[in-house]
Amino acid sequence: MRQYALRQLVQLVVVVIGISMLAFAILHVIGDPVLLLLPQNAGKEEYERYTKLLGLDRPLYVQYWKFASRALQGDFGKSWYTDTPAFRLVAERMPPTLYLTLAGLLVALLIALPLGILAALKRHSLVDNLCTLLAVAGQAMPIFWLGIMLIIIFAVRLKVLPASGYGTWEHFLMPSVSLGAFLAPITMRLVRSGVIEVMSTDYIKTARAKGVAEPYVVAKHAFRNACIPVITVLGLQFGQLLGGAIVTETVFAWPGVATLTVDSIRNQDFPVVQCAVVLLALIIVAVNFVVDMVVGFIDPRIRVSTG
Repeated sequence: MRQYALRQLVQLVVVVIGISMLAFAILHVIGDPVLLLLPQNAGKEEYERYTKLLGLDRPLYVQYWKFASRALQGDFGKSWYTDTPAFRLVAERMPPTLYLTLAGLLVALLIALPLGILAALKRHSLVDNLCTLLAVAGQAMPIFWLGIMLIIIFAVRLKVLPASGYGTWEHFLMPSVSLGAFLAPITMRLVRSGVIEVMSTDYIKTARAKGVAEPYVVAKHAFRNACIPVITVLGLQFGQLLGGAIVTETVFAWPGVATLTVDSIRNQDFPVVQCAVVLLALIIVAVNFVVDMVVGFIDPRIRVSTG
């Protein structure tokens, strides 16, 4: 297990270095940052002074080393728009985004696990067909469309839930359902296929022959082995949930880091964009590392096969 964890950690470091390079490149692919900061009537002397002040007159590898060294200390510079440290701005907005993502993940599991198991146990029945129809419909619905429909029904028509904002459990309901509906269909199909495959194995037949109760067979023996691909996909989909949070936060005026990033791109506030990209990417990488550890712990064969 230690060697497996070390290999995954080395891969994590390589990915983080690549992410830092991409974040560093943001400032250079959009054009000349000095021209974005200076007024249009600025002279050549003022341009050269700002270029030297920002360190843009140095070679790229020196600029990258300076950026990476500061980033390791949590220093991404100051916002060009508010003159506030970029890390502070992003850190203040990060909790609402993570809470929303975790709430969406919880909603997806609450939908996908029971329906996936039920569809597997009732294979090729009306229940299975209805679950399949639900999965197809869920994948076909855009996040923004579902969010708008929920606002129209529950906020505008019924007036039982707030249309926007952040703070109480009521504010979480519609955004988390919109986000969870994005992940639930693929998770449900994975649970269904995994349980169907496991239920036909010899040890399940042996457990049934011993007189073990069917609910215990499903919960203890079948689902534990069927959940490995589900856990893996959830880790991979976590990044897409964070991406989907950009749309969800925009629809529901959610004060998260995704909304901050969109506003910063609109204002060409690239230190904040760089900080948000790096921190969100680090969270995704860390989640996938934890998923790899959990899967390797559940199934030792995975540790051996990756050796």
